[in-house]
Amino acid sequence: MDLKRKNQELTTVEASLSKRKRKKKQKMDLQEAMKKQNDVALLLVGKVISAVAKHSNLVFSPALINSVLTMTAATTETETLRSFILSFLKSSSTDELNAVFREIASVILVDGSKRGGPKISAVNGVWIEKSFSCNPEWKDLFENFFKATFSQVDFRSKAEEVRMEVNSWASRHTNGLIKSVLPHGSVTDETIWIYGNALYFKGAWEEKFNKSMTKRKPFHLVNGKQVHVPFMKSYERQYIGVYNGFKVLRLPYRQGDNDTSRQFSMYIYLPDENDGLDNLVEKMTSTDGFLDNHIPSWTVEVGDFRIPKFKIEFGFKASSVFDFDLGVSLYQKALVEIDEKGTEAAAATYMVGNKVSLCSRRHTPLRIDFVADHPFFFMIREDKTGTVLFAGQIFDPS
Repeated sequence: MDLKRKNQELTTVEASLSKRKRKKKQKMDLQEAMKKQNDVALLLVGKVISAVAKHSNLVFSPALINSVLTMTAATTETETLRSFILSFLKSSSTDELNAVFREIASVILVDGSKRGGPKISAVNGVWIEKSFSCNPEWKDLFENFFKATFSQVDFRSKAEEVRMEVNSWASRHTNGLIKSVLPHGSVTDETIWIYGNALYFKGAWEEKFNKSMTKRKPFHLVNGKQVHVPFMKSYERQYIGVYNGFKVLRLPYRQGDNDTSRQFSMYIYLPDENDGLDNLVEKMTSTDGFLDNHIPSWTVEVGDFRIPKFKIEFGFKASSVFDFDLGVSLYQKALVEIDEKGTEAAAATYMVGNKVSLCSRRHTPLRIDFVADHPFFFMIREDKTGTVLFAGQIFDPS
C-alpha cells in the first residue's frame, strides 16, 4: 500500500514538473515570438522611410499593422495570402501570431487611466459584404478572440456610404484625431471585406516639463536652413545613453498604481551630426537587436537639455510600400503630439479585400548635453515586451 501511495505521489510530482516545463517553454516561445515582431517593426520603419518619408516627418504604428495582418492571416481562405503574411511578419504559424496578439491585447493595450497611468483605447472592427457567406468559425474568432465589432454591410450598392462610416468609426475611437483613413475610391462595389483597428494613447510624463521654461529656439533642417520652434527645457536628471555617433533619450510615462506588468516610454534617437539621421536609421534597421541593446538604464546629470514640442500627422497606402499584390489594400494614418505634460497619439489601419481575395558603448561623462535641435527618430514603446506602438522621425517640427 505504501509502495502504491509512493508511486502515486511520484506520478503527481512528475506531472507537476512536466506542466511547469511546458509553461516555461510556452513563455520562452512567446518571448521569442514577441522579440521577432519587434525586429519586424524596425524593418517596417526602414521600408516606410525609404519609400514615402525620405527627409520628411513621419509617424505610424507598427503594432496596428501587425494586428490587422494577424486578423487577416487567421481568417483568410486564400493560402497564398496567409503564406505571404507569415513570410512578411517572419512568423512560423498563425498560432504564433495569435499568441503575440493575445499578449499585446491583454497586457499592453489595456487602459490604465483609472489607476493614474496612460489612457489607452484599442479596438478592432470587421465589415463583411452582406451577400458573402461568412464561415461561422471566422465570426467566432472575430468576436471572441479578436474582440472585433462585426458588421455585414452593402458594398454592392452603398460602397461610398460604407467607406464614410468606416472612417467615422476610426474617428470615434481615436478621440477625433484620425479622420479619412480610407481615401475616395478605396472602397468599391467589388469590395468583400474590410478589417480595421484603431489605437489611442495619452500618457503623462513621469516628470513633467515646466511650461515657463519653454522657449523658441532654432531647429536645424537638413538643407542648412533653420526654423524657430518651442523647445522644452529641464535641469532634472534624465535617462540618456551615449553611443558611437548618437545619443538615446528615454522619457518614461507615469505608470498606474500597482501596474508592474508594463512600462511605457518615449525614446528619442539623436544623431551627433545635423544631417546624420539617414545613417542612424540605416544602422537601426539593419542591426539585429538594436533597440534592446540601446536602452538608457540609469539617469545622468544634464548640461544643456532641450527637446522640441511637435505635432505631426502622416497617412499612407501601406500595401504599396510593402509590395502587397494579392487583391488587398492596406491603409494607415497616425498622429502624435508632445508637449510639457506628455504625449497624445493615435492611429487607425484598414485592410481592404476585393473579389480576387477572400476573406559598443563608450564612457559616459558626468554631464550630458541632449539638444534635439536637428532631425531625430522617435518611438513610443512598451519596455518590458519591447512592443513598438508608434515610430517616426522629425525633420521639421514647425
